[in-house]
Amino acid sequence: MPRVRKSTPVRLSVSVTATLLAGITALAPVAAFAQARQQQRPQAQQQQQQQQPAQAPQAQQGGPTLVQVKPEPSQTDWTKVCGKDPGNNKEICYTTRDFVSDQGQPVLALAVYDVKGDQTRIVRFLMPLGLLLRPGIRFTVDQGQPTPGAYAICFPNGCFAEAQVKDDVINSLKKGNALNVSVQNQVGNEVTFQVPLAGFTKAFDGAPIDPKILEEQQRKLQEELQKRSEEMRKNMQQQGAATGAVPAPGAAPAPATPAAPAAPAR
Repeated sequence: MPRVRKSTPVRLSVSVTATLLAGITALAPVAAFAQARQQQRPQAQQQQQQQQPAQAPQAQQGGPTLVQVKPEPSQTDWTKVCGKDPGNNKEICYTTRDFVSDQGQPVLALAVYDVKGDQTRIVRFLMPLGLLLRPGIRFTVDQGQPTPGAYAICFPNGCFAEAQVKDDVINSLKKGNALNVSVQNQVGNEVTFQVPLAGFTKAFDGAPIDPKILEEQQRKLQEELQKRSEEMRKNMQQQGAATGAVPAPGAAPAPATPAAPAAPAR
């Protein structure tokens, strides 16, 4: 029986959906949205990692672990974005959302890609670092049959894993309550992230987000990330003063943003 944990044993260091959104470079408005998120999130997350450096190894103890995640608070719902691929002039849509721990730490992101006219869809995850790559991932909807997925590439902020699926998996996502994503940590213990699916069907079947709404979401997200970063900086300064340590002047520099991977070959 897996242990249930509400705090995640591993963390992402930059915006998760940002990298997923950048996966299709053909969608220029989306790429701008993603770039803005990547520029803002790393600073706060790097400060958070400095503040809690010993949290990640906790999940290496014991057997299977169930990690319950929740939607990123700044996102009111799943987001569907559509655009044209200039290479083949096909319409590409994807429905995506970020998920965090109870402490607001980014854990993973999920995006379901749908290319008009194709028989298969792609379920893509951005997973935390510190997981075994060779076993890959597997995911199930509620108590359904598992679907295997493979890691494609890793960056300093996380690793991409994906699977090509058909209508049966998409239909189960629409009808299901939770998506269970199972991986193995550094010592080979199973970790399952339980992702809520509420709202997915409405977004996947509905119209894509209006560009003006997307722009407004970007503005609000930037403000929220700036606020979080400032709060983190103040907390670190207060902790440094309490322990007698001298806090570093200014904010920690953000790591370089890696180039986003291309959309997987169909």
